[in-house]
Amino acid sequence: MTDRKTTTTTLEDVEVAGPLKGSPRSAPATAAAPGAGDTKISVRGLGKEFPGKGGTVTALDSLDLSIPRGQFFVIVGPSGCGKTTLLRILANLEEATAGRVEMCGSAEGRPQNSMVFQGDSLFPWMTVRKNASYGLRLRGVPAPEIRDTVGHYLAKTGLTQFADHYPHQLSGGMRQRVSIARAFANDPDVLLMDEPFSALDEQNKTLLQEELLRIWDETRKTVVFITHSVDEAVTLGDRIMVMTARPGRVKAFFDVPFERPRDVLELRQRPEYGEMVYGIWQHLRDEVDNSQDVALPPKRRRFGR
Repeated sequence: MTDRKTTTTTLEDVEVAGPLKGSPRSAPATAAAPGAGDTKISVRGLGKEFPGKGGTVTALDSLDLSIPRGQFFVIVGPSGCGKTTLLRILANLEEATAGRVEMCGSAEGRPQNSMVFQGDSLFPWMTVRKNASYGLRLRGVPAPEIRDTVGHYLAKTGLTQFADHYPHQLSGGMRQRVSIARAFANDPDVLLMDEPFSALDEQNKTLLQEELLRIWDETRKTVVFITHSVDEAVTLGDRIMVMTARPGRVKAFFDVPFERPRDVLELRQRPEYGEMVYGIWQHLRDEVDNSQDVALPPKRRRFGR
């Protein structure tokens, strides 16, 4: 059972996050931090098992991490390593088999989290404006505040002129902009994002990364973002966690040293950016290989494995 509390964690529970300049941290690593109040999400000894016809599948095993308030935290790992399972546990959509999750210092009257999925997950019978305001209306926020808040985020995502359109009238990239506007408009304590740009072409993906960075610079919300792209992780994140192949454990942490605000295209031209992407990929590559071996029947595994 997960244990969700609104109290802050003790100093012994807080993980120190120092500048690594592209070098991995041994994981897990815990130590005293300047103040326990800085921790927004604390995960300790987290495990998740799924029963199956062939036996129990362990998706997550003994996972420990701490995420400070206001950090853009990115998770990368091979397919099937439990990234989405972890995010669903944080969203209270799945129940952990072992360990505990704490969301610390949640504000009263605001949602604890909002989740942005891989698909746009919009209501097809609602306009852009009504989709973006859905969470606020559900909470009974006064109409003038809804109008101002939704108008602000539609402007931020370039959707003002499409406010009265329906999802079927929008491109895939525009529908995902609506999902992002809805999530930020609802003003959650934590924003959970599960590969929100994975289905988009490279041009739209880059544009939405820039939009997300601009909005996040304004709000500085705690974000947990899943991606398969190391480029995307380094572009967006403050800190990156690399996970092992199933069962998912922490393999390494990387602190991203690049200043904010960030220009996506300018950042990717810098030699140190390429060095960091390469360094993270070196740690991820073996786990991707291991996940492929696990997925293949024994007689089809590669020679030497």
